[in-house]
Amino acid sequence: MTHNSHKYALTAEHLGPQLDKNLIQQALDVSGLSSTFIGQDRAKAALNFAIGMDMPGYNLYVMGEPALGRYTLVQDILQQAASEKATPDDWCYINNFDDERIPGTLRLVPGEGKVLVKKVEALIDELLDTFPAAFDNPGYQRKKKAIHQEFDDKYEAAIELVERKALEQQVVLYEENGAVSFSPVVDGKALDDNEFANLSEEKRQFFYDLVSELETILNEQLLELPQWKRELSENLRALRRETIEQAIKPLLKQLEHDYSGELGVLRYLREMKPALVKAMLELLPEEAESDKLEELDIRGIFVGDFVPNVLMHHELMDGAPIIFEPNPSYGNLFGRVEYSSMQGSLYTNYRMIRPGALHKANGGYLVLDADRLLSQPSLWDALKLALKTGEILIDTLSDHAVTNSTIITPKAIPLSVKIVLLGSRDLYYLVQDVDDEFNELFRVLADFEHYLPFNEQTVRYMSLQIQDQIQQMDMETLSACGLKQLLNFSFRQAEHQRKLSARFAEVLELVREACFYAAQHDSTELRAEHVQMALEGKQYRTGRISESFLEDIQEGQILIDTDDWAVGKINGLTVLEIGDTAFGTPARISTTVFAGSTGVVDIEREVELGKSIHSKGVMLLTGYLGAKYAQHFPLTLSANIAMEQSYGLIDGDSASLAEVCALISGIADIPITQSLAVTGSINQHGQVQAIGGVNEKIEGFFRLCQSRGLTGKQGCIIPASNQLNLVLNDEVIKAVEQGQFHIYVVKGVDEALELLMDMPAGERNSKGQYPKRTINYLALRRLEEIAEIVNGSSDS
Repeated sequence: MTHNSHKYALTAEHLGPQLDKNLIQQALDVSGLSSTFIGQDRAKAALNFAIGMDMPGYNLYVMGEPALGRYTLVQDILQQAASEKATPDDWCYINNFDDERIPGTLRLVPGEGKVLVKKVEALIDELLDTFPAAFDNPGYQRKKKAIHQEFDDKYEAAIELVERKALEQQVVLYEENGAVSFSPVVDGKALDDNEFANLSEEKRQFFYDLVSELETILNEQLLELPQWKRELSENLRALRRETIEQAIKPLLKQLEHDYSGELGVLRYLREMKPALVKAMLELLPEEAESDKLEELDIRGIFVGDFVPNVLMHHELMDGAPIIFEPNPSYGNLFGRVEYSSMQGSLYTNYRMIRPGALHKANGGYLVLDADRLLSQPSLWDALKLALKTGEILIDTLSDHAVTNSTIITPKAIPLSVKIVLLGSRDLYYLVQDVDDEFNELFRVLADFEHYLPFNEQTVRYMSLQIQDQIQQMDMETLSACGLKQLLNFSFRQAEHQRKLSARFAEVLELVREACFYAAQHDSTELRAEHVQMALEGKQYRTGRISESFLEDIQEGQILIDTDDWAVGKINGLTVLEIGDTAFGTPARISTTVFAGSTGVVDIEREVELGKSIHSKGVMLLTGYLGAKYAQHFPLTLSANIAMEQSYGLIDGDSASLAEVCALISGIADIPITQSLAVTGSINQHGQVQAIGGVNEKIEGFFRLCQSRGLTGKQGCIIPASNQLNLVLNDEVIKAVEQGQFHIYVVKGVDEALELLMDMPAGERNSKGQYPKRTINYLALRRLEEIAEIVNGSSDS
């Protein structure tokens, strides 16, 4: 290794955040603190602004990734705002007696919806208790008897006249079961059928003619009988109607008095009265027919026709509602109309209208998952229309409804709601581009950051919530070392030495798992070793694939060297993400260089395994080589670059530093040490740029070297700009501290080449030449030779 390699090496103190012991000790004292949401001041300001702007269009889009506490913060702020806001009115659907297919709406002060229902049900119960018993009243029976008597008098007078004429002709009149018949009288005795048959033909004919004449007279006298019966029925019906109206009047009067200030209820009661009378006339028949319907069935019919359907009910001091709808379908959002089966067909009415999330949140706040909502274009359009018109309309005529012979169209309800969408960053910008109305309806953006500031206040509030969590897990105390280990985990999640991860839910998840291990060891104090057990336990549960990769390398199935030297071969560092796990593993990158003019060929791109960003990184190598070496001759070479034993898609440009080093090794025929692994991207000027997953990459190569035995020469080369992202585990830090493993940071390609090839890279002098016996000199000479070979062969 070069004598100046130490200037690129990091010490153990650089490999993770340095936590002040006093800060940790002070953070354990949480007396006087109340639980609050940590960080996200920008998002809090946006939420407070959106809630304070009580105007149309100031709905809110909450942008950020899951587990950043979006829902928790939104809920906390909305609950505070909702408690200070007026409780919205109750809404009911009522029967439209003029057209039952268009149910009407009724607006009531908070809490009055269910009260009105109880009072209308009590009215129905009182009426059913009153009738048909009220028809037994002596006054009613007397009037009814008088009506019947009037009919009987007319009937009897007609019958008496016919009977008198019959007696004059020696014929007697019989009336039985409403049927009138005649019988001849001989010698003062009415003849029966046998006696009449024994009469002479002349005598029988005489009586036949006589009876026919009498029947004609009878028909003339009873000609108006149907009219008399109609008058009887009408008079009886009028009597029953009058009796019912007299019974209903005081009951409705009491209801009208109770709701004298509610014009909507008074209007409904006035419309209800004639329909109620009509229903009682039809459903409460005469005493002789009173057994046709059971009282329970009659009550159900009355309830189904007259009792309001309370769509939304609020208690007076509830404040504004906060509704979270996790599955925003059309029915769940706008409500629906249910159906029941009746005699083989579907039936519905206003009582079967069910509220949606918009009804429940009306007058308050509705929280929706943006991804689920916007994946249904028709639903998104319907929501926008509702927000623009300020009305909730249950659409029963579109594809959302049940097609049936009975279709109702409920009247719209005025809408006043604040919508909060929880969604990702990519979705927000996508909808902005494709939907011009989005910015008009969602004017406020709450952007959740991925990081929390590392300061005393943040650490104290984190400590408070951690201690609250361990108390819920029946633990007593949190140790300083335990808090430090949890903070290190948060730094690791943030991949930053000066910032904590905003995904605090993952810290609490780790706390719960650590409490499990602490309980197994009969400890009432959460310590660092318990946190470490939880981390190792999760690593063991999810580490089968990473261990399988390591075993394949140890068995030689995947070729990776960790010592010796080789030309055109280098250990790159990759991160594999499978499910919710991510781990680093080394990958061999190889190059071959020969005389030709095909340029640098990316084999991964040629076989369509390299995605766009990876291909871009390889293409930059040509630009770097040309700018670095080919200022006075054409850059002419043929080279192949491949990620060996890679059988899946590759993306990202973090291998471009390793690829350029392997390429220069192949050009200059200088071997590269295999004890170092490299990660980093480069630009066309050879500057090394930051990459992601640096901790996993280093630890993946460390595990391989550790399994083979640390030699003190092994290590990783990373971009200098990634030093702030180092939050390595204790094993790596200890190995670096003991000189058994090394972490080098570089800013340019030349620095990486010096570390890998153990010789100076060389800098151009004033004449633009590189010193002899340097890497750049040998590379330049080789490129000149290839250019001469190729150009010379082409000239010939």
